[in-house]
Amino acid sequence: MKKYILVVALASLFLTNKGISQTRGIKIGYIDMEYILEKVPDYAEAKNQLEQKAEKWKQEIETKKNDIAKLKEALKSEKVLLTKELIAEREEEITFQENELLDYTQKKFGPNGDLIIQKSVLIKPIQDQVFNAVQDIAEAKKYDYIFDKSSDLTMLFAAKKHDISDRVVQALTRAEKREQMSKKQQKLEEEKERKQDMIDDNPELSERQKLIDDRKAARLKMIEDKKEAAALKKAETDAKRKQLLEDKGVKKTGTVSDKSNTDTSTTDSATTQASDKKAAADEAKKKSLEERQKVIDDRKKAAEEKRLKTIADREAAKKAKEDAKNKP
Repeated sequence: MKKYILVVALASLFLTNKGISQTRGIKIGYIDMEYILEKVPDYAEAKNQLEQKAEKWKQEIETKKNDIAKLKEALKSEKVLLTKELIAEREEEITFQENELLDYTQKKFGPNGDLIIQKSVLIKPIQDQVFNAVQDIAEAKKYDYIFDKSSDLTMLFAAKKHDISDRVVQALTRAEKREQMSKKQQKLEEEKERKQDMIDDNPELSERQKLIDDRKAARLKMIEDKKEAAALKKAETDAKRKQLLEDKGVKKTGTVSDKSNTDTSTTDSATTQASDKKAAADEAKKKSLEERQKVIDDRKKAAEEKRLKTIADREAAKKAKEDAKNKP
């Protein structure tokens, strides 16, 4: 019955705001409270504490059941040896303990038991944080209505693009981070969050940002490759200069020592190694640039296809709206 009342209330709200929807459009979103709570670390900790307490109570109940079962078994085996009065006393004791166990079970796991009460005490502050985050997002993003998918409200269909659960999780995580930041760090984080929100609101902007990031990464890689190539070239030049100086020294003295031969051999080896490294670096650089260019081209193609699809969808929606408007 509650679900039907909510549906009727929604219909009334939509009819009431019909005039507004013709000029601005009603902006609706929804959250999945269960999904959000599972993502909040505080909830996981509170849930774990509650489960530990519940397990302890279950063990106590199980122990009490075993004790009662032992009393019943003992009475059954000794009944032929006991008087009627003793049998009645033992049966009364068993009944008393069974009633006591029933009361304890209700106290811990009943509708108004300790489990429900402590669950409310542990989880309510976290739910309040979620509600506050939802309210902030609704005000910032101009939402008219935000519903809870996990509540009693029956949602026959809900497009994923209207789900703001992840934004709520981000808001809760950001709030926790801000408490541990300095003012300067908070400003930087707020600017970063603002940019991320813009990207979330505009998928096409997100694709463009990815392309920009890829190009930036490619430029940085190219700079690093150039630095490495320059370092190899410098090493090769230094080796050649050293060789020339040593050759001049040999010509001046007119003798070639064993040490000179050894140094010459070492220099040649160093030059060869430098050349090999340069060739390998050039090949790796070429391959890396080709791979990055392919990734960039693929993403450009995907972004263009998505843009064309978005335009086509908008045109189709516009045409359908016009057809509906012109329909008698």
